[in-house]
Amino acid sequence: MTQAKLTEKAIALLKDLISTRSFSSEEEQTATLIENWFREFNIPFHRDHNNVWGFNEDFIEGKPILLLNSHHDTVRPNAAYTRDPFKPEVIDGKLYGLGSNDAGGCLVSLLALFTYYYHQKDLNYNLLMVASAEEESAGENSLVGLLPKLPHIDVAIVGEPTLMDLAIAEKGLVVFDAVIKGTPSHAAHPNDNNSIYNTIKALEWFRDEKFEKVSDVLGEVKMTVTQINAGKQHNVVPAETHLVVDVRVNDRYSNQEVYDLIKANAPCEAIPRSLRLNSSSIPTAHELVQAGIALGRKTYGSPTLSDQAALNCPSLKLGPGDSTRSHSANEFIYVNEIEEGIDIYIKLLEKIV
Repeated sequence: MTQAKLTEKAIALLKDLISTRSFSSEEEQTATLIENWFREFNIPFHRDHNNVWGFNEDFIEGKPILLLNSHHDTVRPNAAYTRDPFKPEVIDGKLYGLGSNDAGGCLVSLLALFTYYYHQKDLNYNLLMVASAEEESAGENSLVGLLPKLPHIDVAIVGEPTLMDLAIAEKGLVVFDAVIKGTPSHAAHPNDNNSIYNTIKALEWFRDEKFEKVSDVLGEVKMTVTQINAGKQHNVVPAETHLVVDVRVNDRYSNQEVYDLIKANAPCEAIPRSLRLNSSSIPTAHELVQAGIALGRKTYGSPTLSDQAALNCPSLKLGPGDSTRSHSANEFIYVNEIEEGIDIYIKLLEKIV
């Protein structure tokens, strides 16, 4: 099938995906739509929970495997939407709808890419296409849960909106639950150990503390207090104040190292929810990156998290759309971004496969 026809079908699939609810961990119906894509092109596929995947026709044992991956789950629409989030509409070149930009445009573009190369012989890489679930919630049945059931992956393209520039590194994530203690008491009596006032020192530390190692690509480790909670009655000083701290980790530290430093230096107890979402990267010298540079694409470091965090191989984040539109009200992607994305994906693989 021609590139133009695949592009047309990819945009039609995206409209179907938008009109089908697929909140994270509730992607049964969109998984079926993706199955139908494989069926339409007579491509054998597998499904585990709501993850759907397939291999190129000329899969040869021993060849390195290139993973093509993006996700079909979405966040829930926020209250600022003024359009129907499940009604795909093209207005002034913009395709509106929940999940259009994050990451439906990337997913359908990668499906078109995989289908374009599916029948080709003598590729340098085996191709593995995975449409994954539960990316937004980092759930157990996301790519991280699927990986043990897949063969060894040597390199990956992860479809997330990057304006088709090359995100050669991605920050990791650790969410900490911090507790600041004090002495509970009646509000009417003196108390110089109020847990809420004690929080000031911790807030200043999380705001001002700098980690020594700065990445050339990803910059500094960034700590942000995103939630604070204390007290249930107006006349009772609470014994504890709780903070949630979002820490974005550069490629100069492992998540464990960041935890060890916070544990040793923070003026409060801070417990990580998980240490598995480490930073990821691909060497600039890798042929995949060099192929993208040869096509005029820029390289940069991404501050946002994706399914790259589940991978233990070099991985490149690359896809149509703009990350700043993700999770926004009245989400959209330009139709020509999808057309350009599929074209660049195909030309990129031409240089390496």
